[in-house]
Amino acid sequence: MSSQLIAGALTVEHVATQPADGMSGLMWLVIALPLLGALLLLVGGRKTDSFGPLLATLLSWGAFLVGLLALVQMLGMSAEDRSRHIGLWSWIPAGSFSLDVGLLVDPLSLSFVMLVTFVGSLIHVYSLGYMAHDPDKRRFFAYLNLFVAAMLTLVLADSYLLLYVGWEGVGLASYLLIGFWNWNPPYAAAANKAFIINRIGDFGLGIAIMLMFATFGTVTYAGVAERVGEANTTTLTILGLLLLLAACGKSAQFPLQSWLGDAMAGPTPVSALIHAATMVTAGVYLVVRSNPIYNLSPDAQLAVTIVGAITLTFGAIVGCAKDDIKKALAASTMSQIGYMMLAAGLGPVGYAFAIFHLITHGFFKAGMFLGAGSVMHGMNNRVDMRTFGNLSTKMKVTWLTFGLGWLAIIGFPLLSGWWSKDLIIEAAFVGEGWRPWVFGMTTLLVAGLTAFYMSRLFFMTFHGKARWLEHDHPHESPATMTVPMIILAVGSLGLGAFLHFVGFTTWLEPVTGHVEHHEPVLPVIVIQVLVFLLMLAGVAVAWLRYGKAEVPAVAPHGSVLTRAARRDLFQDDINAGVFMGPTMALARGVSDDKGVDASVVGIGRGVLGLSGVVRQIQNGLVRTYALTMLAGIVLLFVVVWMVQ
Repeated sequence: MSSQLIAGALTVEHVATQPADGMSGLMWLVIALPLLGALLLLVGGRKTDSFGPLLATLLSWGAFLVGLLALVQMLGMSAEDRSRHIGLWSWIPAGSFSLDVGLLVDPLSLSFVMLVTFVGSLIHVYSLGYMAHDPDKRRFFAYLNLFVAAMLTLVLADSYLLLYVGWEGVGLASYLLIGFWNWNPPYAAAANKAFIINRIGDFGLGIAIMLMFATFGTVTYAGVAERVGEANTTTLTILGLLLLLAACGKSAQFPLQSWLGDAMAGPTPVSALIHAATMVTAGVYLVVRSNPIYNLSPDAQLAVTIVGAITLTFGAIVGCAKDDIKKALAASTMSQIGYMMLAAGLGPVGYAFAIFHLITHGFFKAGMFLGAGSVMHGMNNRVDMRTFGNLSTKMKVTWLTFGLGWLAIIGFPLLSGWWSKDLIIEAAFVGEGWRPWVFGMTTLLVAGLTAFYMSRLFFMTFHGKARWLEHDHPHESPATMTVPMIILAVGSLGLGAFLHFVGFTTWLEPVTGHVEHHEPVLPVIVIQVLVFLLMLAGVAVAWLRYGKAEVPAVAPHGSVLTRAARRDLFQDDINAGVFMGPTMALARGVSDDKGVDASVVGIGRGVLGLSGVVRQIQNGLVRTYALTMLAGIVLLFVVVWMVQ
């Protein structure tokens, strides 16, 4: 892997964007097909109940097929030609300024298209079994199609403004899906929480787009990249920080991460879609797509790296204490996205590695979420791992597929996560001064924590003594659920090696740039050995505590840190104390008799008093009017004289 570790100065490659032709010219169908499915199912209503879910699934696979054909076409092109533009229609014509709706098909956007459509379509198939008995499954599939269409709009947009449309579409779809069972108040509250916190990040993106237009006179990717050198460092730093704020909202990064655990309120396929292929990957995409800005703003790059380092540690600590299988996986996602953000913050050395890990993570994390749904399906919809145990004897397919995802995420040699995450760890050790030691050691230690908390989850669920309740009858899920899990498990096993040997990072170079090779501050072999030893230590400790030893049915009191981790390190308490409390106090203050009411009444009384004074002048006497006119003329002469 060391042969792929790159660092140093970016060699800027100006890749011409050509008009789209062939299959790339039909890439608008990738968005149109799932969007059509959402419209048909929502407008058709109950009349589409019988065939709607299957139609939505077929349309999602149709989008994947179009993307696959475009990928095959692009692979036959030279690197200089792998950027195609599709102009669709004039959107905002305003005098000398105009903005068209257009799509950008290049290695970065096409990589996301393949991930979103393939994993998203597998989740559609899984949902056919998982949601089979839900009376509102037709609406659920409509929202799934909408989610996929919005994410594809986001990654295929050729401008920040069109990206913003997809960005908001993803937020809307996630709100609808997280709160799908909104008859349950906590589920509705979780959807509201995700929506509101994401609005903070969306505010940052909106301001960034305005600043781009004010600075560059354009919001297209090509226009910004062409003129970015004209802006001063302060402006670029502000832009980078605003874009980072947006990324923190969508990708659940510190300090906007508190919505992710509650988002598990949605049906499990939603969790898989959010965590593997759509919403949380949007922030990483935004940072990497904005690399022309970050390459010229070291401070903004450093901020991205720091946020990633904090979040990957935060998520790992929280994951060590969760007994809810879905929330443990959610904490894992937070941490793994932190790895990707840290890599993106490293600049040219890390952009391609961030996307590499994003793709492999999409497969093994989707597989594990679907595996969690399979466990819930066989255990009366429960999520408490303390009531599981020994499920490997009853759910062998789920155990095997989940196990491959577990080995991939902990970085077991030669599985997908080993190829991608280890590259990020090695890249974190590249540089000078304190940074490689701080960021490198952080990624290294969290790799050990990852092995521990993911092994804890695996052993508590599938091994040890059975802790089932009396009415439990664990059983394997139907084929509609297990087949997607098997396909994703194959990706967990071999996708990383495949992408490595076909040169995935080289494929991304037209977008991320090419950099020369530099060694990290520690020899690569030393880093790899340390990662392996920490992984073994994490697995061993988890086995001794949760595989070999008996797991208590009720969680022990635990240490101060354990109790804090169970409460998500008090993130909700901090939000309530710092933001919600003062805001509610202000709202109460301005809504009582001394606030808004007092202001309205006071203005009314003031107007009434002034009208009483003015009314005295309007008495109907001519001499009063003449005297008023004379006073006005005298005042006018005095003013003119003083001015002269």
